[in-house]
Amino acid sequence: MTLTPAYGRDYRTAKAAKADWLAGKDFIIADLFGKWDGKPTSIADRESLGKFVTIRFCGLTKICSV
Repeated sequence: MTLTPAYGRDYRTAKAAKADWLAGKDFIIADLFGKWDGKPTSIADRESLGKFVTIRFCGLTKICSV
């Protein structure tokens, strides 16, 4: 599952993106063909997101796994 920062946030580093994920901040699901595309989520929903979660950051040009 790929996520993007919510509410206009962006990150310069993977460390900052992971820190906000672990802090419980909201991210937006970016799954074009899924029924949850565009919906907000957080670490509280981790079990329903699947085994692998990635976050796009730095203007959506970089990616990190959490």
